[in-house]
This record gives sequence, structure tokens and C-alpha cells, in this order.
Amino acid sequence: QVQLVESGGGLVQAGGSLRLSCAASGGTTRSYTMGWFRQAPGKEREFVTAISWSGTYYADSVKGRFTISRDNAKNTVYLQMNSLKPEDTAVYYCAARSSTFYSSDWYAYGYRGQGTQVTVSS
Repeated sequence: QVQLVESGGGLVQAGGSLRLSCAASGGTTRSYTMGWFRQAPGKEREFVTAISWSGTYYADSVKGRFTISRDNAKNTVYLQMNSLKPEDTAVYYCAARSSTFYSSDWYAYGYRGQGTQVTVSS
């Protein structure tokens, strides 16, 4: 059973950067599609980005500012967030899907972390 633990969240000023990490345990996620989702207060959870064997995928709202990457040796996925905006404030969730095919649907990911808070002040 794969378990995911996010870290790296915090408070940052607008224009700043943060790097989130998602460490997987209980199994290798080398062939999995890994994704990041976020949920802001009072809003629906939304897709942010995903990485699979076919490439990387980004929501339009973060394209050009966020970068997803993975280190298979460490069983870890990263989310580098630059040029942060107040509207990026949310709880960020890591998710894993035991498929090499990309999906932006939260419910397509069978493994999910507990989330880490990111707050961007103006």
C-alpha cells in the first residue's frame, strides 16, 4: 500500500517561491502517474499538475510558474512553485495513480496524501 507524505508548505510573500515534496513509501511509484491537486477555502479541489511517462501536464493557471519533477531513486515527486500569487493559497495534495496514463481527475488517483498548506500573502 503506497503512502504519500507532502512537505515544504508554508507562508510566502507574493512573487516568492516554494518547493513541495511528496515522498512515497510502501512501494515504488516509478511507473505511476503522480499528480498535485489543491483546494482553496470554499472552493472545489482542482488539478494543478501531473507527471507520467508521456510527459508533464499543467493547469493553465500555473503554466510557466510551476514545475513538477520526480526522483525515482528517492521515490519522491517535487513541485517547484515560482512567482506565487495570493490566489495560489490552498492546501496542496499529492496523489499517485497506478497507471502510466495521465489524468486530471482526483478520483482517478488511488493514493493521496494528507496535504500541506501553502499561504501566499499580498
